[in-house]
Order: sequence, then C-alpha cells, then structure tokens
Amino acid sequence: MNTPAHTVAPVASDRLWLYALLALVATAGFFYVNIMAAIVDGLVTGLGFSNPQAGMVGAANIYGASVGSFIAVLLVRRIAWRPALFTLLALLLLIDLSSTVLRDPAVLTAVRALHGLVGGMAVGVTYAVMARTRSPDRAFGMLLLVQFGLGGLGVMFLPTLVPDYGARILFLSLAALTTVALAALATIPRFDGARQADGAAVTRLLPPMRATAAMVLLALFLFQGGNMALGAFIIRLGEHFHLDRDFIGQALGWATWIGAAGAGLVIFMGARFGRLRPLLVALLLTLAGTAGFFWSGSQPLFFIANIGTAITWSFVVPYLFGMLSRLDTSGRLATLGGFVSKLGLASGPMLAGRLLANDDFPLLIAVAIVALVASGVAMLAAAHRIDRLEPNA
Repeated sequence: MNTPAHTVAPVASDRLWLYALLALVATAGFFYVNIMAAIVDGLVTGLGFSNPQAGMVGAANIYGASVGSFIAVLLVRRIAWRPALFTLLALLLLIDLSSTVLRDPAVLTAVRALHGLVGGMAVGVTYAVMARTRSPDRAFGMLLLVQFGLGGLGVMFLPTLVPDYGARILFLSLAALTTVALAALATIPRFDGARQADGAAVTRLLPPMRATAAMVLLALFLFQGGNMALGAFIIRLGEHFHLDRDFIGQALGWATWIGAAGAGLVIFMGARFGRLRPLLVALLLTLAGTAGFFWSGSQPLFFIANIGTAITWSFVVPYLFGMLSRLDTSGRLATLGGFVSKLGLASGPMLAGRLLANDDFPLLIAVAIVALVASGVAMLAAAHRIDRLEPNA
C-alpha cells in the first residue's frame, strides 16, 4: 500500500545520523525543559521573580506544550509534516526573540504558554516521524542524548551569564537552537514511498493493549513530574543547602553530560535485553539518587545524586516512548505520549513552586520519591506485558 506524500511515512533503514537530525528538530521545540533549572534560577536572579512566579512561567511553558502536543495527536496524520515543522519552528524563533524584552511575570507567563503551544505541536509531529523509524527505542534514545548533551552546556554556563547579560540570554540561547533546527530540518531526506511498517494500518488497540498503553502513559506522567519537580529547582536546592553557586553550575553541567550515557545505552541496547530488567535496575538507581538529595549539603553526594538521576532519566524515557511505539506503529500513540509527558513535566514545577513557598526542600524530595515509586509500579507492569510480545525478550 502506498503512503500519501502528505503523511508521515515509516523509515526503512536504521540510520543514526537521521535519528540525530530528528532529535535536533524535536529538541528545539522543547529545549527549555532541559535548561529549566537555569531558566527558573535566571528569572529569580535576573528579573527578581519569586519562586512561585518563576515556577509558574516554567509550568505555563510546558502546559502550553501539552496542549500543542494534544493538537498534534489530532492533526498528525492530516498535515504535511515538513512544511508544518518549518512554519512552527519559525514561529518559535519569533516568540523566543520577543521574550527577551518582557519583564512582567504575567505577560511573560502568557507568552511562554504560547511558545509551549507552538513547540508542543512541533515536537508532536516530530515524535510521530520518530515512532515510524525502524528502531523507535534508539531514535528516542538519540533524542535524549542530544537533549542532555546540549542541556549540560545550558545548565553549566547560562546561570553564570545571567548576572552580566540578564535573563534575555536564556531566550537567546533557545532562539539559537531553533535556528540550528531549521537547518537540520532542511537536510532530512524525504520519507515518501518508504515501506509500510508492520501493522501501521491498524489504528484501534485491543482492550488488553489499551490497558498496557494506559499504564505506560501513567508511568510517563509520574516519572516526568517527579523528576522535573526537583529538576526545575535544583539550583535553588543546592543554595538552600549552602552549596557554592559555581560548584552547583559545574556539578549540574557535568552530571547532565554524564547522564547522557543513559541514552547512549538505549541506543546501544535497543530492546535486545527486553525492557523489564533494564527498567527495574534504572528505577532502583532513580530512587537511590533522588533520596541522595536529602544530603545535598555534602558536595560529593549532591554531585553523585545528580549523576544518578540524570543517567536514569535519559535511560527510562526512551524506553517508555519505545513501548508506546511498539503498541502502535502509526506514531499516534507516541504523539499522545508526548502530550502526557509534557503534562507531567509541567505539573512538577507547578507543584514544586507551591511546596517551596516556605523553602521546604525535604518535603519536595519526599513527594518526588512517592511519584517515582508509583511510576515504577506502572512501568514495570507494562514492560512485563510488552516483553511478552517480543520473541527474543
């Protein structure tokens, strides 16, 4: 069956360079999440926002992205993906540039919500393309590798630039990445005429599959929310425990770079060892690393906790998206996963901002651990079901 030229067609070959280009495009629509700690800190130190105000700006950006992702779920099979991405990325560039002159918390919150809406649509469309590749686990692993690699640069250097250049440097960095993504999009080859993925024509999931998909989506929501609740305020956490600001920036940058190793493992492993056992190990490391933040007053423990959680964050998320792609090769379920993921990422900073009204960081850490435990129960149950579908798992 031929694939219409205006739809997202599957990619027949397993090409890492193609995954890298798609990862750049997707990252541009959502990079503010990877430097959320720098953005929240920059709004507080550069513009004088309170913790709740800065958290609300970050939350609005991601909630807007959630709406954009949901729109993408509805439109992804009805639009020409390449022209749509060019248009959306161009709009993102304009919004980021306009954000550099805004100072009012309410206005900036509204503008960033619009940015999230446009970026969420761009990411949703790109996710649908990635889900139709030969190895979605590896494709999403490359996405996390790019995000963590660039994110390490952001959290290491941006907080040190805010005192000299103001908060506008945050949005200029986002605009620069979007410009690179536009160039990357122009080099992505056309997928027209590629073979149909197995089962791609099937759009309805059987009831058992729906239950499994629901578990994956729940796990994704809780995992992203629990991690981002701490991640958005990780710089403030370090300062609360009287760590030096320069040390915090260096620790976060190196931890993010080292954390990219988790995504690298996914690219190397794929699904050859199944999903249940790798996710179980990753979950245990996530809980241990998150609990380590209770002792953030110790520089080595703060650094180790950031490394551990960064590695498992970049490891778990690609597997969750790969599981969704395994259940639905059309890419629509992966796009829905992007919507749910952003809901979790937005809910984390918003809840954290409320919990930190009195700077109660130990409470925030405890709440994050509860969310991650609940996520683990759902993801392991879903992984067990999906591994049974794999002949070699």
